[in-house]
Amino acid sequence: MERAEVIIVGGGIVGLATAYDLTRRFPGKRVLVLEKEAAVARHQTGRNSGVLHSGVYYQPGSLKARNCLDGKRILQKFCDRQGVPYALCGKVIVAVKEEELPRLEAIYRNGQANGVRCTLVGPERLKELEPAVRGIRAIHVPDAGIIDYTQVCEALVRCLLDSGGAVVTNSRVTAINSNASKVRVRTSQGETFEAGYVVNCTGLQSDRVARLSGTRPEARIVPFRGEYYELKPEAHHLCQGLIYPVPDPSFPFLGVHFTRMISGGVECGPNAVLAFAREGYRITDVNLRDLFESLTYPGFLRMARKYWRVGVEEMWRSISKKAFVRALQRLVPEITTGDLNPAPAGIRAQALSPQGSLVYDFDIRETSRVLNVCNAPSPAATACLNIGRLVVDRLARRFE
Repeated sequence: MERAEVIIVGGGIVGLATAYDLTRRFPGKRVLVLEKEAAVARHQTGRNSGVLHSGVYYQPGSLKARNCLDGKRILQKFCDRQGVPYALCGKVIVAVKEEELPRLEAIYRNGQANGVRCTLVGPERLKELEPAVRGIRAIHVPDAGIIDYTQVCEALVRCLLDSGGAVVTNSRVTAINSNASKVRVRTSQGETFEAGYVVNCTGLQSDRVARLSGTRPEARIVPFRGEYYELKPEAHHLCQGLIYPVPDPSFPFLGVHFTRMISGGVECGPNAVLAFAREGYRITDVNLRDLFESLTYPGFLRMARKYWRVGVEEMWRSISKKAFVRALQRLVPEITTGDLNPAPAGIRAQALSPQGSLVYDFDIRETSRVLNVCNAPSPAATACLNIGRLVVDRLARRFE
């Protein structure tokens, strides 16, 4: 039986950042990461748009707001040391109609309260920043950036291994049993691991793993597939950095936007539709257990009743490229269907309360031996090192 002081379940960016912080602050403690896939960062971490978020949207005083700005600064320093490339390409949040201006100004006030460097600009300055964009006013956030989070995870793994830790792949956790002094974790390979403490950072499976540990989180994970297109090279000039709409209050997601990638391309999206599997990256991917849980969960049914009109629009954009392009043309009128190629989709692990409301903030549930990160929504990747530090702070009190 392999032993460690702490076992991290989940090899995404939050789990690896937690392992990294543990090995830095407690170099004598052995840390083991269990990952069910053949490599780390296979799900949300490796399938997002790679944005370094600035913290402009988030409610002042929330864990999201407090973690995002500090987390971004710490992550940039880590990347500088490890040679992971990133770019501060800047971002514009664009109002195209008069009725969007009050919401735009509210976002600006949030940004100011959170300490984000941002300015309100008119159409002339917007044209200088993003010549292809149409808008009547915008927020310019110069410090927003782009990065490859899979490369960040690879660097975190190197640091973990250098510190004497380990990553065990192809090891899906099937049981967690704890007593007053230790925790035993069993995996799909039939192996048993033992530790003083376990941290659950499993993202799309976080509620299920929490239940394995004896915790009953109130919210449940419902998967939403984010569908993307990418601009063909001859259309890259249409996007200089990050181009976002003013969020629509009638729908709980940000809406389709343009993202320049650190690899050189430009993504457009995401569309947001219910996924038929927690790891269902294609429309044909169906997991009957996952789908049954979503469709019978009172929280999803209540949310669906509230947002059904917008949900129908999202589903229509999922099957109609022309409808998707029309949504993009609100911001960039000259874009055409011929400018786009399909791009890989991602899955958002959306925590929903039984009342049908989205859980927007971080949610960490604790027992005497297990810490469950039940919800780590965007900007979790940007704030990963700060979230890791927050989790380790809670462990440190137990070590003492």
